[in-house]
Amino acid sequence: MKRSLSDHVPSVLVATLSAAFGVSLLEITSVLATVISADNVTGSSTTVGLLLSIVAIVFIVIAVYVGAIVTSNTFSTIIAGRTRTIALMRLIGSSAADQRRSVAREGFMVGVVGAILGAIVGTLVTMALVVISVSSGFIPMLGYSYLQPVLFLPIITVVLTTWLASWIGSRRVLQVSPMQATGVAIEMSREESGGRRGRNAVAIALFAVGIGFLVLGMLVGLVSPLGVLVGVVGGLLSFTGLVLGAHLVMPVALRLTGRMFGSSATARLAAENAVRYPERSSRTTIGLVIGVTLVTMFAVAVESYQQMIRVAQESQPEVYQGVDQTLSVTVIVFSVLMGFSALIAAVGMVNNLSMSILQRTRELGLLRALGFTARQVRSMILAESAQLTVAAVLVGLVLGIFYGWAGAQSLLGSIQGSPGFVLPVVPLALLGILVVAAAVLTLVASVAPSRRATRVAPVAALAVE
Repeated sequence: MKRSLSDHVPSVLVATLSAAFGVSLLEITSVLATVISADNVTGSSTTVGLLLSIVAIVFIVIAVYVGAIVTSNTFSTIIAGRTRTIALMRLIGSSAADQRRSVAREGFMVGVVGAILGAIVGTLVTMALVVISVSSGFIPMLGYSYLQPVLFLPIITVVLTTWLASWIGSRRVLQVSPMQATGVAIEMSREESGGRRGRNAVAIALFAVGIGFLVLGMLVGLVSPLGVLVGVVGGLLSFTGLVLGAHLVMPVALRLTGRMFGSSATARLAAENAVRYPERSSRTTIGLVIGVTLVTMFAVAVESYQQMIRVAQESQPEVYQGVDQTLSVTVIVFSVLMGFSALIAAVGMVNNLSMSILQRTRELGLLRALGFTARQVRSMILAESAQLTVAAVLVGLVLGIFYGWAGAQSLLGSIQGSPGFVLPVVPLALLGILVVAAAVLTLVASVAPSRRATRVAPVAALAVE
């Protein structure tokens, strides 16, 4: 089944951002290593070198993991919207194996294009950042290296995960009977999602074990910075458990946020729609959850990092003399990472929410046929999108604060003059920015697609493929 490139613009864009995120992460870490090594104070410190190596490993893991989750989620959303088309192809004679190979080829090509574009974008962003920093005198002019073999890791990972996402996604789609091509794409109900006991048990176990590793990492971090590696394992396990069990977590958050939008007919219908199909809601929100978690994690980590360094500097000023410049460079690095994270969150949310609305043209046509006006349908979609956004932001904030604090604590808990355990430092300005940005994204992601969907006549919408 042939598809034009325009059909895959959302997934190519997310794959590009994921690859750019990973490539830029590694290049910026390399630049930071060069700056620190050239410093008379920090360059001779074995502790600083060890911390930097650990941070580089952590960044690599984050880049690989984020690329895997975001691209997989986006392609799964696309595949879910093509259930009926693929079932129709099977009805007219195409085999399940042919369809699955076709979808896998699409995923592979999307991954290749996105990875190449991402590598170029990530390198250009890093080079621009270095040029600006050097010209402003923030960092010295040194022999910075951008092209390194380790950069192939995020590139290859984006290709493989996009291909794997298409292969796994097609397995669910191809379970649809060819006779169901005469119906609509089917999403799992709450009862069906909750009844998958095996997956639910695995999700809960991963989350619980991951939290245990995070706590262990913080304890190990009191004696060694290697505790952050234990914490990274815990973060990956716990977040993987959250992704697998998102159909259990998100409906709870959605029910709580649904009460904030009143008791009108459109608000009640929007609240019910948000929890009726947990898998659809989870696919729509998980990208934003990831983005908000990353942004919050980096913000809390850098604030906690600065506080712990300052406390240690006050306790042993002779040990930390001259680290202010390195501290400033590190803050800039984390700010760039937050920018990339915010961009991934924005694109992922707009793509998934827009596609989700456009894939529901038949559902919206039915509401119009039952008497809903176009304005009521748009109000319902906006309320539903707002509920999804608020729920995703709340979940992301909670996770990001905990992950950021755990990361800083496990990495710096053992440095000389460390105050031991500290409370997480949450920048209040971040909360305001996230709320405003989420509101804008909700409008962008829901208003335009809902207008396009409601412009279709009810009879035509009910007949749409």
